[in-house]
Amino acid sequence: MCGILGTVNVAFEKPLLDLISHRGPDFSDIQHIDLQVGKVIFGHRRLAILDLSEAGNQPMETHDGRFVIIFNGEVYNHLELRTLLDQVQFKSHSDTESILYYFAAFGIEKIRDLNGNFAFALLDKQDQKLYLGRDPNGVKPLYYSIRDKSLIFSSEMRPIVALLKPSLHRQALAALLKLRYNPAEDTLLNEVKKVHPGHYLTINLEDMSIDSHPFITPKTQKKEISFQQAVYQYGDYFERAVRRQLMADVEIGTLLSGGVDSALVTYFATKHSPIKIKSFTVGFSEDDAANELEDARVSAAFLGTDHHEVIINQQDFYDIFESVVRIIEEPLGTTSAIPMYYLNQEVGKHVKVVLTGQGADEPLGGYARYQGELYRMMMPNWMLAGMAPFSRYLRNEKVRRFLQAASITDVVRRFEQTYALFDDATIERLSGLKDTTSYQKIAYYYQLVQGDLLAPIEAMMSIDMHMNLADDLLLYTDKISMHFGVETRVPILDTELIDFIASLPLQYKVSRGEGKHIHKEFARQVLPESIINRPKKGFKSPTSKWFEQDAGERIRQMAEDPSCYFSQLFDRHEVIRILDLHRKGYNQEKQLFLLISLYFWLKNTTL
Repeated sequence: MCGILGTVNVAFEKPLLDLISHRGPDFSDIQHIDLQVGKVIFGHRRLAILDLSEAGNQPMETHDGRFVIIFNGEVYNHLELRTLLDQVQFKSHSDTESILYYFAAFGIEKIRDLNGNFAFALLDKQDQKLYLGRDPNGVKPLYYSIRDKSLIFSSEMRPIVALLKPSLHRQALAALLKLRYNPAEDTLLNEVKKVHPGHYLTINLEDMSIDSHPFITPKTQKKEISFQQAVYQYGDYFERAVRRQLMADVEIGTLLSGGVDSALVTYFATKHSPIKIKSFTVGFSEDDAANELEDARVSAAFLGTDHHEVIINQQDFYDIFESVVRIIEEPLGTTSAIPMYYLNQEVGKHVKVVLTGQGADEPLGGYARYQGELYRMMMPNWMLAGMAPFSRYLRNEKVRRFLQAASITDVVRRFEQTYALFDDATIERLSGLKDTTSYQKIAYYYQLVQGDLLAPIEAMMSIDMHMNLADDLLLYTDKISMHFGVETRVPILDTELIDFIASLPLQYKVSRGEGKHIHKEFARQVLPESIINRPKKGFKSPTSKWFEQDAGERIRQMAEDPSCYFSQLFDRHEVIRILDLHRKGYNQEKQLFLLISLYFWLKNTTL
């Protein structure tokens, strides 16, 4: 786990690389490479996890000097890849060296063979080409900016922004208001793009032309297998995934919530770890439905971990808000980013690596919106269309979104409406903008996963894995954990496990009234029912209640602050209307969270 920074025909020195020093406090280096077509500079900040010796330092090049790589992440099957490279004399047991020679031997197209979380830059001096790659689930971010004959790329936006004058991408702002995050390749800055999850870019250094190549393999064929056989195989894949991601030369802990996903990961981490596992959870000083402290304590006691807790309150939430927005670099409408900050602050005092239970809901159908897709199949469209106008009066956000979207027959349009944080009318009242890109973003992945060959619910699950999971939940997890020098691993997104899940019949994963069916059935073999049957809380915070109190008044003050660009972009009356709606019982916590995030982002971004 590290930070990468590179340029083509743009000079930079160590102070620029040090802008991402938190991603790699253990070692740094810059390599200048002169080519016939120009100068390439590779910079790397290392967080030493595997092979702690100097042999694991980067940038790293092949013996013949043709290929140079800088790499961020982990490839968990790298030793298996080495078995195909018996002519190579390796200097280390680093996964970076493994994939460097794997690409050198078999080509960049073999990126699909990598099982891990990664972002990298690979330079081929002979062919005068540069490759930028991002893992299939987008666990690792990778940004770039290309202008004329120059290129800048980085694990984070801040070094890129430091080298150019950014401007606001207004269409990306409209999409952000719709989706609550910006899906690749857009960011809120016109000059900065991000590599799509499951893609690699080829940059021809002779003319700086750029091509994007997806390497996501759609899974449309289903296994003919009994449910009990599937449960057995699922357990085998799951345990192997956790054991595989224990690969490290440093101590590993787990993030343990009150739910079944993190408990199952922690169970196998404990089983296969040579030392006692440290587990970590965050909770709140007040009694709230989001509080998982007691549930996590019970799970930790059953699992026998060395358990650590962090407890925060409303003042903690507000005190750190602006800093969290700076760390994440992209405004989001996801309230769990704040407790994630305090959780990783504690983790960083004890271990360098944690396993998390993230990533189960999307491939296994754990969200309420998937239930909506099932229930709409039971109701005639005329009935759904007749109910849609009444959705505005409903206080339950999940039911409200379902009724607003359910009668739409265009699958991609229905998904867009299901995801909508703000509807089109509200976006226009707020900002004067019309969202014209969200549909295109969803349609791109719908086509890529061959959604027309899948049941709509399966298409939505697959799209969610490559869009909102990647560029929302995993984005803030990576940025915040790396701020504290912590690597977060996601064993449920292991490539072999995900491929197996995708090959299963839909009813093994989700049915009316239940998501993650096979996951829970397997969990019953190792966890007590008291953990498995707990009501789903999700990783969130009591922001709904806080926005009714002091935090709500601060939003009102922000909306009326004439000194900030926020008040020029957004209609003050509409912001206050949304706040008032929330106080009347129509939950708008995500909407308000996003608006506050935008306020702080605009305050700290020079446009």
